[in-house]
Amino acid sequence: MGAIRTPRDKWIEEGLRALAAGGPEAVRVEVLAQRLGVSKGGFYGYFRNRAALLAEMLDTWERGVTEDVIERIERDGGDARERLVRLFDYVGSATSPVTAAGVELAIREWARRDESVAACLRRADNRRMDYLRQLYGAFCRDTDDVEARCLITFSLRIGDHLIAADNGPRSRAEVLRAVRNRLLD
Repeated sequence: MGAIRTPRDKWIEEGLRALAAGGPEAVRVEVLAQRLGVSKGGFYGYFRNRAALLAEMLDTWERGVTEDVIERIERDGGDARERLVRLFDYVGSATSPVTAAGVELAIREWARRDESVAACLRRADNRRMDYLRQLYGAFCRDTDDVEARCLITFSLRIGDHLIAADNGPRSRAEVLRAVRNRLLD
């Protein structure tokens, strides 16, 4: 009986966790194999080399934060406000290694040093902003208002967890609900 191979997506997920923890330098085949509890030989059944894994990780991340999220939100239909509510809820609660905030930050940092990563990041950011424009544009007629709401929404997604400031007498959840209500008004 042959050995059971560690699925390809497990290598990618573990690679994304390593990326979030220590940047691209932390994505090492031996370390990933140890974390997965397997030998590194199985890695080469899926990937030519470490660079191929890094490229697959970027592709997985890009698809995971764009098309996969959009398909999930669109699946249940509804008007633009209903879809935005689902988007806010989903993004706020996502626990997948692909959509984790640490991965997002690591990719943004990596993009500062690698033009191909920067191109991937730019595509993902533009796709996310285009989707937000489509949703806000359905009920906001002023293009300046649409752009402002898109930038606030996207900035909140990227930066909320970086803000250490207290929220006065309100909890962070209460403040985020107030922001969401203003954006959907």
